[in-house]
Amino acid sequence: MTVFALDSLDLAALLCSKVCHDVISPVGAIVNGLEVLDEDNDAETRAFALDLIKKSANTASAKLQFCRLAFGAAGSAGASIDSGDAENVTRGLFGDDKVKLEWLPVRALMPKNKVKLILNLCIIGAGTIPRGGVIRVEPIAAAEDAEIRLTIKGTNPRVNHALAALLDGKPEGGTIDAHAIQPYFTGLVARQIGYGVTLAIEGDTVTVKATARPVGQGSDMGNAPDVAAAVNDPAASAIIDL
Repeated sequence: MTVFALDSLDLAALLCSKVCHDVISPVGAIVNGLEVLDEDNDAETRAFALDLIKKSANTASAKLQFCRLAFGAAGSAGASIDSGDAENVTRGLFGDDKVKLEWLPVRALMPKNKVKLILNLCIIGAGTIPRGGVIRVEPIAAAEDAEIRLTIKGTNPRVNHALAALLDGKPEGGTIDAHAIQPYFTGLVARQIGYGVTLAIEGDTVTVKATARPVGQGSDMGNAPDVAAAVNDPAASAIIDL
């Protein structure tokens, strides 16, 4: 089966739509808080509005900083990214949310697309634990083709049935919307660096792995709770709610 090809303009439009969707809620809350300050002189109400504005501004900033590394250029072609910066933006994204982050890789400069893959896998991992839990990014060896592994634990984890096809670059129905663009992009990034992605569920634990794959190896979810991404995407530069 031929890997689905998304027009570059459509890809850009869907990524923009996703980022806008992710920040519209905190930005809207800031606007609401400002309206309260403009219309209400009650001290307690104004204090509440100021607190809302502060928290919402921090949330919007955290999401934008994460998106810049996860989806953006983040430097010139071939640039490396400090993994410590990746850790910081991921911690900022989850913040005080129900998803907790354990980041174990040693701080080092890493190829930017490998960093993008790690960040996007964190988002996919968070999507498997809707009731909250812990995302553990395991240590990563220094080798260029080192395995990337995330261990996610939470109550009643689940993997969306469409995730396998999206990671594989073969969306169901042959179409993609802004809600599906993030896992599709994750598959693009993985294939660009010669990796495949697998997910497996056992009890309350989801294991996400990205490993170097021979060109041409595809995925088959079958009856097992595994998801594998193909790596035979043509070489090209291309790119779950936060």
